[in-house]
Amino acid sequence: MMRKITFSLTFLLITGISIFGQTEKKSNTNTKEKDSQEKIKTGWNFGALPTITFDSDLGFQYGALVNLYNYGDGSRYPKYNHSLYFEVSRFTKGSGINRFFYDSDRLLPGIRTTLDLSYITDQKQNFFGFNGYETVYNPSWVDDKDTVNYRSRAFYAYGRKMLRIKVDLQQKFGSGDLGWVAGFGIYHFKTGPVDIARLNKGKSPDKQLPDIDGLYDKYVEWGIIKQDEKDGGWVNYLKGGIVYDSRDNEPNPMKGLWTEATIQFAPSFLGNGDYGHAVIAVIHRQYFTLVKHKLSFAYRAAYQGTIGNAPFYAYPLMATSFMKGAYSEGLGGSKTLRGILRDRVVGKGVVYGNAEFRWKFIHTRLINQNWYFALSAFYDGGMVIQKIPVDISHVMPGPDEELSDYFSGKKEKLHSSIGAGLHIAMNQNFIVACDYGIALNKQDGTSGLYIGLNFLF
Repeated sequence: MMRKITFSLTFLLITGISIFGQTEKKSNTNTKEKDSQEKIKTGWNFGALPTITFDSDLGFQYGALVNLYNYGDGSRYPKYNHSLYFEVSRFTKGSGINRFFYDSDRLLPGIRTTLDLSYITDQKQNFFGFNGYETVYNPSWVDDKDTVNYRSRAFYAYGRKMLRIKVDLQQKFGSGDLGWVAGFGIYHFKTGPVDIARLNKGKSPDKQLPDIDGLYDKYVEWGIIKQDEKDGGWVNYLKGGIVYDSRDNEPNPMKGLWTEATIQFAPSFLGNGDYGHAVIAVIHRQYFTLVKHKLSFAYRAAYQGTIGNAPFYAYPLMATSFMKGAYSEGLGGSKTLRGILRDRVVGKGVVYGNAEFRWKFIHTRLINQNWYFALSAFYDGGMVIQKIPVDISHVMPGPDEELSDYFSGKKEKLHSSIGAGLHIAMNQNFIVACDYGIALNKQDGTSGLYIGLNFLF
């Protein structure tokens, strides 16, 4: 499988620099989530996290992310007036993330506005077929130490470039917790086979990837991925829905509900061609205080289904009213089922859930900032409940292959993982997250380590 060495994942570069005249005030009793020593932040604050990793196929990754928060006069702390997030990272072989995310309820008075502008390139985007356990994942095919069965570390992958523009608006009905959400999204995908020549450039012959057809190429040959979708295209949608949000603290609630029901329309006349469809998503999250200010339990239960037929590259996209990272897709990976291979579980309709205990074991003041450290333990699970139509009548396995190497003939069932995490929070909003998940079925991979920002939900 893909071998990755991480040189500096948890190094956190946080500055206590004052910009634009930042000041501090003593915390008052109206602060919903605070420690007795916590100081109210005002003005602009920022945190940064460098990215330094190495992947044997993709090369060195380098870059950084920066999150700026404006707390105004501090009267709303820990709520902020504006949040600006910038991320730029590159792999030397061509993959990379370029992202700007803006969040504010002050740009349009009374309306929360979020804007996401992203251009993400993946030289080896995961592709394991459709409908979960109905397709077979062969770990030995991507294990270059298996001299008998190895095919390529890029067998379960394809090349993908994604442009994403998302704007979402939210507003409460009156002074209650119920409100509406509306928005639009513009995606453009460019997809194709993995560029083996580019990934092999500069490698010694014994380290190069074999130039063979991967699963994506075979799906195109077999007609499972159609000719009019194999190279990518546009996915443009309009979104509307309702949201109920009674959380006491958005970054890490100790109590409250966060529930949303949305529908995303991607009609043909918006540039979606023959792939007009709609996506219905219902996500419920609830938070319980077990020990005041210290221990909480949180869970998320969700359903997402598709009406009509979407192109293959759109099915992994997960609908949500608020994006917490560069990727919102799955199931599998850092944002849905931790420890399970990213995009391992893809279908027209899915259900998934997460249950997590969160323990804030340290509250302190360092370098003129408010901090807490938290540990978590979690269980994640999900499965396909609405299948993508797959016609295997034209499947012609190669020499020394069987149909069962690709299609199990078994019914889909729950994909599960367990794990633990460490979170380091500055001023309650900038949260560095480290989660480690373990898949409970070898068909879903082995484990995954994820370093990024924010709690999962």
